[in-house]
Amino acid sequence: MRKILAIAAVALSVLALSATGRAQQISGDYIETRSADVYTGFCVANGEVNLVGDQAILGWRVDRGDWNGVCLDGLGIVAAVKANATLGDRYTDPYPAKAVLIVDQKATPEQREALIGFAKEMGGKLLSHVVRVEVAPIQLEVSHANGHHGNVKLHAGSIAAIETRTIGKHDHLCGNEETFYAPLTATTHAMPAVAELDEYTGKDLGVSWRSSGKRSAFVGTFAK
Repeated sequence: MRKILAIAAVALSVLALSATGRAQQISGDYIETRSADVYTGFCVANGEVNLVGDQAILGWRVDRGDWNGVCLDGLGIVAAVKANATLGDRYTDPYPAKAVLIVDQKATPEQREALIGFAKEMGGKLLSHVVRVEVAPIQLEVSHANGHHGNVKLHAGSIAAIETRTIGKHDHLCGNEETFYAPLTATTHAMPAVAELDEYTGKDLGVSWRSSGKRSAFVGTFAK
């Protein structure tokens, strides 16, 4: 009798997971960049806090998985964010923040809605106020050649772009650098990288930007 009840409980759990879209794991690549260094020492971080760091781009590419029963294999979504203060600073409140979502052009209408739901879940409060949703081709390329795991390129149409490289010995300015801020969303792995390009050209956040050479990126993977 106990065995039958245990089997029934497992079956109900599977059904409950299916109903919420969590029965199948979703995983893939992640990239992020900010307008403040994330790999740095106090000498730089103290000079940037409350002056920069209120802008960010987050990008996900699904390798395999579904969201709420909708298959998202090979699709991507990007969020550009303008916050109210330096993101990650423990002493200031970055909210409310405004966000623009850029959804993969290859997605069907059903997949676009699923991608938006996935990004909002992953971004939490940071993506709670979406002011515009754009549709554009999204390309995210990860290079593992010669051990350069930090070399990633993300292009979301002509709206947003990130190009990163691995941090090298010449990128140490203070001498006591560390991963000063955590990624803005949950990851299974993330490493800081140099953003050779960090660009957002949209109009809906009240600001656009283009920078290069900052130790302001994270590259990694996610799973949920």
